[in-house]
Amino acid sequence: MKKSFIVISSLLAVAFLAGCSPQGDPLRVGMDLRYPPFETIDDNQPWWCFFCEDEPEGISVDVAKAFGAYLGRPTEIVNTAFGGLIPSLQSGEIDIVIASMSITAARQEVVDFSSPYFYFKIITLVNQNFASANQLTEDSTTAQLLAINNAKYAGIAAQVSATIPTGYGKTVTEYVDLPTAIEAVAQGDADILLMSASPVVNGFKANRDKTMIVWSPWVSSPIGMAVNKGNTELLASANAFIATFNNEGGLYSQLRANWDAIVLAQLERFGMDFYINAN
Repeated sequence: MKKSFIVISSLLAVAFLAGCSPQGDPLRVGMDLRYPPFETIDDNQPWWCFFCEDEPEGISVDVAKAFGAYLGRPTEIVNTAFGGLIPSLQSGEIDIVIASMSITAARQEVVDFSSPYFYFKIITLVNQNFASANQLTEDSTTAQLLAINNAKYAGIAAQVSATIPTGYGKTVTEYVDLPTAIEAVAQGDADILLMSASPVVNGFKANRDKTMIVWSPWVSSPIGMAVNKGNTELLASANAFIATFNNEGGLYSQLRANWDAIVLAQLERFGMDFYINAN
């Protein structure tokens, strides 16, 4: 947990901090600080601190700050709603997006992406009685799920929960929102719900006796840094930076040390490697 303490009266302190900071223009990094543990805000202010500002924190924040240090530039986190990140990049308000953004064909038409450095997996929430009847376990595969012909799939219109099973020829009952779909699985009105890890795990935690997680991924969405079209210099630097992540003592090792326990507490089975590895 880090806090910025603004010392209004001390020019010496300001000069000292400036002297110790990376040189050059700030690297303006866009992200939406509403998605812990990747992008969030440390709002744990001490009671005595009247001039403390809430600091961005999270896995993506650590990546952004490490990239700034790699470039020798101070890092400025620009809190931006996710839907506004690409427009902010195109308008020049930010230099780069480091915000758990999946690399998709549609986005590649308007921005340039770095090499992937994380993977966000689509996994499965399963009704416990259905799982027992079909001898499913946490380590079952998506192929085993697909082989069950009478499975009832829950989904939300235009989301992966509906589009992926429909693509396999499965019939999907669409629900109005995620909580309703999770409740349908818990109550046995539906058997299977595909979503990203956080909603699946949260749905399981709220219904431990009625649901189970199957961890085999349907999709591993690659996450990359996004720069404006044609910004080849920054893109090359981002790719060179990402290429160091697996080095001994590299950023992956640092992220494991800093975040393994937090991610494990969230997922209850895996640490940072769940997001680092594609499978």
